[in-house]
Amino acid sequence: MAATTPKRRYTAVNGFFEQDYASKSLSSEEGTTTLPGLGLIDRAYDTDEAFDPRREKHAWERFAHYLDHLNSTGDGKAMYKLIYAARHGEGYHNVKEREVGTLAWESYWAKLDGDEKTTWADAHLTQRGIGQAQAMKAFWETGASTLGLPLPRRHYASPLARCLETCELAFAGLTLPSSGHEAEIPPFKPVVKELLRERLGVHTCDRRRTRTWIRENHPLFAIEDGFSEQDELWRPDVRETLLEHAARVEGFLDDLFVNDSETVISVTAHSGTILALYAATGHEEVKVAPGATVPVLIKAEI
Repeated sequence: MAATTPKRRYTAVNGFFEQDYASKSLSSEEGTTTLPGLGLIDRAYDTDEAFDPRREKHAWERFAHYLDHLNSTGDGKAMYKLIYAARHGEGYHNVKEREVGTLAWESYWAKLDGDEKTTWADAHLTQRGIGQAQAMKAFWETGASTLGLPLPRRHYASPLARCLETCELAFAGLTLPSSGHEAEIPPFKPVVKELLRERLGVHTCDRRRTRTWIRENHPLFAIEDGFSEQDELWRPDVRETLLEHAARVEGFLDDLFVNDSETVISVTAHSGTILALYAATGHEEVKVAPGATVPVLIKAEI
């Protein structure tokens, strides 16, 4: 009899980040931006007495040590990963929706490939979106050098153009602090994951290009096994529900926790995908602005 893969339950562990308390109103009209220090709360940990008894280390260093402790004491039944969930920078579809309003966008414009001025099918980043992605890169470089912010050791991205562009601009060629830890960061080789796509169906901005196009235009990326040449998931007349999207994101978590041994992960995706991640892990909903990053500590239990 073939062995079955044990079922995992995923829970967002709250109490570490300001974003864990969405009711405190972190959001602007577009959503919360990237908070200073990613919103890490400067709190005490059970491991502080041995690791940093005089509280001389950065809050992020103490949190990272505590996270390692959680994984070392899980006995294989509980695992923890810190996901930096980044929403892509502003795309041309975002501009059009803002121009016409959400009601008109949903009922008419989102079903078109573009207008006489702009194409938003599998939308590219606008100039503003490019600037937002570049600001992400500056944030990571500054945070690593001044806050002890642990950089992600693995990168995953939605196959839609705006996410590929954001991920590459934010993480490729990071200038790391001269601390002796540079060699510890794996080379930048992000993985394209179909399961990280935006809500499927109807909206042409969420219909992806071919595997060949991705490979030719973003050669730094590895494309996951089984990734089809054509988009076989998007339908012009059926829109995925939040529950269906959350189940799809849970499939990504299954893959992540089974096949990736790294603890600190970046995911470059969409507002809808981050919402589905929250739904899959029981986290309170936080609206995320274009080009912003939110941290989520996720516990997997068998």
